[in-house]
Amino acid sequence: MQPVLASFSSAASSTDSSWTSSLESFFTEGAKILDKASGHLFLYLLAWLLVLGGLYFTVRTGFVQLRLFPYMVRAITSSRGGKEGGISSFQAFAVGLASRVGTGNIVGVAIAITMGGPGAVFWMWVVATVGMATGFIEATLAQLYKVTHPDGSFRGGPAYYIQRGLGSKPAARVFAVVITFVFGFAYEATQANTIAATMKSTFHIEPWMTAIGLVVITTPIIFKGIKSVAVVSEWLVPIMTVVYALIAVAILVLHASAIPEAIVSIFEGAFGVNQAFAGTAGGLFAAALNGVKRGLFSNEAGEGSVPNIAATATVSHPVQQGFVQSLGVFVDTIVVCTVTALIVLLSGVYTPAGSHATEEAAKAAEDAANTLTSASVTHVLGGWAQYLMAIIIFVFAYSSLLGNYTYAQVNMDFLQGRQHKHYALRAMIIVATAVGSLSTLTFVWNLSDLVMGAMTVINMVSILLLGGWAFGALRDWEAQRRAVQAGEKDEIRFIATDNPYLPGKLPGEIWAAGGPAHAAIMERRAAVEEASSS
Repeated sequence: MQPVLASFSSAASSTDSSWTSSLESFFTEGAKILDKASGHLFLYLLAWLLVLGGLYFTVRTGFVQLRLFPYMVRAITSSRGGKEGGISSFQAFAVGLASRVGTGNIVGVAIAITMGGPGAVFWMWVVATVGMATGFIEATLAQLYKVTHPDGSFRGGPAYYIQRGLGSKPAARVFAVVITFVFGFAYEATQANTIAATMKSTFHIEPWMTAIGLVVITTPIIFKGIKSVAVVSEWLVPIMTVVYALIAVAILVLHASAIPEAIVSIFEGAFGVNQAFAGTAGGLFAAALNGVKRGLFSNEAGEGSVPNIAATATVSHPVQQGFVQSLGVFVDTIVVCTVTALIVLLSGVYTPAGSHATEEAAKAAEDAANTLTSASVTHVLGGWAQYLMAIIIFVFAYSSLLGNYTYAQVNMDFLQGRQHKHYALRAMIIVATAVGSLSTLTFVWNLSDLVMGAMTVINMVSILLLGGWAFGALRDWEAQRRAVQAGEKDEIRFIATDNPYLPGKLPGEIWAAGGPAHAAIMERRAAVEEASSS
């Protein structure tokens, strides 16, 4: 009997090994194809579109990201809680930040530095700085063209402003399909992959076990809908940000004297001044390409994702949510990503591979990038920190996984109708968490890059064509602000009807004098007053 069992065990082991090898080969070859395609898209089209488009918006808005920065902070701090008529401006910011602040800030930064050298961080800054103006424009447009939902909330985003603003339903549907796949599968798989890799390296939990665990804890939240995600994100995002910030401050204080040198390495690597700071891919173009890729993945400015949640907020003026989402870009990249980059560069764990790294070394570097930030923190603070980092990475990635669902649902509402339950979408997200856990790092990230790039091209072209409406809304807000400061008005309230600052007549009655946007504001105020008096 024992020889028979031994033979059976050997055969089973051989079959398992063969299956694993085939799966790994599929992901490896697929990753190469996706990397080449996304590289061409970013280098020859998208990088230019993002930077030049962001510069255009910056100039046309009078450098809104600098000039009105205090109002961006005020727009968030003055809005908490979401009762009737949709979710609050703060909740929209939290959900947007939940999607932004995730693996892009921890693993994404590490990948950017590994592949493009420290100089990639500089290009992440460039994308974020001009991206703050881009984020302002797309969020403002989302508010202008939003529609009502039967549950009392609002829906909007690129699909809506493409159809209602540009009058192109086919283009709107194409965008909706692409973004649904991006946030319903590709991004979910990426977040799950990071969680699985972290659980494997820290706790030695096999990816298939992580896949099962993620499915179990994700299904109940996803099937409860968009408001459930908003409630979870509202408390989860601030907590994870504060904990990560405390760790970062500790490391930066311990290595304060080395920070100037790290900053110098970023600038030298960005312009190819010192090839010792080149990444695995090597060279100036590698720094720029990886910086733009990872910057876009992290802050999502111009991508067309955040406008979907920006439109759901109940605000008195579209520009208010533009401020909120612009600040989100700043927090994500200029603050969180920069801190992560400094942690990696100061710890002593990261070693530039150089532009002549072998293919084997490049592969090893890519694999190590998944845990580079965690390894850097652990090296500085001690072995106990690896467990804390594992928890933080899990929370970052998992909050992004939840936030991503919101964007997919909004666009399925557009495609299938607002009364549809979208069970197929929810099932796809659950499947993506399982598939992502079992995939390779390069496959899920390259897949995300390609589909994200396609989505961004559609959105950037659209907001460049519709920019005049956002510029007009900003002029209207500034005129009302002056009136309030002069005591001529009590508050800023956007009315689209016969508005002299807009290029024309805004479709629909959302922003009419007695329209749903203002009715939602009054309902919320009444609810707050009732709660205060009871």
